[in-house]
Amino acid sequence: MSTLVDPFKSDNAIYRRRLLSHRIGISLSVCAMTFGIGFLLWILSVLLINGLGAIDIDLFTSNTPAPGSEGGGLLNPIVGSLLMVGTATLISTPVGIFAGVYLAEYGQESKFAQITRFVTDIMLSAPSIVIGLFVYAVIVANVRHFSGWAGSIAIALIAIPVVVRTTDNMLQLVPASLREAAFALGAPRWKVATMIRLRAVKAGVLTGVLLAVARISGETAPLLFTALSNQFFSTDMNRPMSNLPVVIFQFAMSPYENWKSLAWGGALLITMSVLGLNILSRLLIRQTKTN
Repeated sequence: MSTLVDPFKSDNAIYRRRLLSHRIGISLSVCAMTFGIGFLLWILSVLLINGLGAIDIDLFTSNTPAPGSEGGGLLNPIVGSLLMVGTATLISTPVGIFAGVYLAEYGQESKFAQITRFVTDIMLSAPSIVIGLFVYAVIVANVRHFSGWAGSIAIALIAIPVVVRTTDNMLQLVPASLREAAFALGAPRWKVATMIRLRAVKAGVLTGVLLAVARISGETAPLLFTALSNQFFSTDMNRPMSNLPVVIFQFAMSPYENWKSLAWGGALLITMSVLGLNILSRLLIRQTKTN
């Protein structure tokens, strides 16, 4: 009679070969993770060391200084960024949510919905500079001046696909039994989509909005072609408007040490803001899973 061979014995050649492959794969994965995290910590440490020195009350209360002058702050680019990101959020949130609801509710039975989903996927991976050039050609070139409105539209076009796909994916997680129960009670389809399905995943949809805001907060290329910048404090969205990403780019390339210090401070502000938004979105995702 033939005896059965235990596949987990240490003297089994196949087991030893697979165990060696497993250990090699795990070791390479850990090395790659350590390499990536090491560079990330290096970047963050350099940012903290150089950025913390520029953080003071003047950074939030003074406008950008003139070339060669001392002092100053980032009040005007901070206000400009808040205005443009806020406007873009107001534009992208309703458009993205309702488009996501449409895709989730009618995406399986409409060719237009399938095309919309395909275009959304393309826009998710489109370079931001291409979107900036598009808005420049459509709006800036026609009105013949840069403006905060053009900058808001450019970054809104970047945020909309993020909100659309997140809303679509969240709505797909709603159990079919919940929809069927609502239909059985006589609720119309539009009410099931908006009052039942959307309400059930509101935390996940809000997470998508926060991720979109984090995505557009540090965009520079679209704003270079649309909002440009403004050395002076301005809340007029119909004029060129200062913003943190462009100011950081300009100040970091300048020969003035004061400007470079402000650029480090602005970079730290954007990094901490994006980090805070991502942490908040993770907490909302965890809350959605626990509920």
